[in-house]
Amino acid sequence: MKIQRVKYKDIEQIPQLKVRDGFKQDFQGSAPAPFIGRFGYPNVNVGILSPQYIGEMSSYDSPRVWSQRNDSIGNIASKRYSLVNSRAKCSVNKLHSLNKLQESSRFLELVQEVGMAKRAAEVEVSLKKIPTMSIKAEKEVIPFGPGSEILRAKITENVKVDSRVERVVDDIDLKSNLGILNLYKKGFEENTLMKLLSVGSLGLKKNRKLVPTRWSITATDDTIGKQLISEIKDYPVGSNYQAYFGGSWGNYYLLLYFPEVWSYELFETYLDQKINPWSKSGYAYSTDYENYGGRKNYAEETAGGYYAARLPILEMMKGSKRQYSCLALRFISSEYNVPLGVWVCREATRKSVSSAPISFNSEKLMFDYATGLIQRKFSFDISLLLRESKFLLQKKQQKRLTDF
Repeated sequence: MKIQRVKYKDIEQIPQLKVRDGFKQDFQGSAPAPFIGRFGYPNVNVGILSPQYIGEMSSYDSPRVWSQRNDSIGNIASKRYSLVNSRAKCSVNKLHSLNKLQESSRFLELVQEVGMAKRAAEVEVSLKKIPTMSIKAEKEVIPFGPGSEILRAKITENVKVDSRVERVVDDIDLKSNLGILNLYKKGFEENTLMKLLSVGSLGLKKNRKLVPTRWSITATDDTIGKQLISEIKDYPVGSNYQAYFGGSWGNYYLLLYFPEVWSYELFETYLDQKINPWSKSGYAYSTDYENYGGRKNYAEETAGGYYAARLPILEMMKGSKRQYSCLALRFISSEYNVPLGVWVCREATRKSVSSAPISFNSEKLMFDYATGLIQRKFSFDISLLLRESKFLLQKKQQKRLTDF
């Protein structure tokens, strides 16, 4: 059996999208989300996503709702591909020079209102052309449907903003990371927080600017994760080995917790050649690692999935008030036939840590269990990954106080 190491960017496959006909150039709809592109930065596409009708939008833009309902890949994708991206080209620094008399400035204010709204804002939109699908895709971002340049847009009802969000947005002396953490502790889902960051509604007044949606997703996960890491480092080390397994949407996580000080390693393994057409025989994987001191640079190989999966892993430690090292093994099966964005990693990992853990008195017993589980479920030998593990290598080489 062969196993090939590849970078995350070499794995992603854009499916042939089949979008329904009949999109209109002028329409009314409920806009659940903004979208800030990254191509051409700092001059990027800025838009709002909306189906061409007014209605309840919670099932269109909430990973938490999708997870609670156990929505299928097909249901999620069909809703997302019905969202029209009504967009305009804009500089990310435009927020510092808003002129209410300019059409582009009025549209930016509308985008910000959509990003802050408690529920989807009702909008009236006129586009320059009938919307069509773009050939470019934003990795890690939840997919959406066709787009077109905006001609005119307006909000047709008063937008309601949660008072807790309003207080953070109005505080121009509060740093963006503190604003994110403030709202996270109050129970807001990550999707809400990344939208606020993306539309430039958080941070010190002089620093506020638009942030590409892809970047804001990982920035939110990383900000919360770093705070949790600083907290769990004050907890005592766990007393036993634990294994969690679970997931959804064709993404499954085996999480192995070691009674060690904090460190984290993620392997992402692609089990099907339809997902991994570059490996004609065997499997492909990507991996990233951080020790107790943390990472100094971006997780290039596993990208946003690294930070998204790390967050629920840390939430489990915070809940148990115990510190561990975690070796996380992600398995992507043929079920995952439409890329849905990095939220899948976060919510699939949450499903894993919400399952009942199995505890072990030794590392060997845990590895025996893990090896048998993955062999039965996926016919895959995890020793192929374990022998590449930086965490396990360092663990063998590093002496602990208890060794003396």
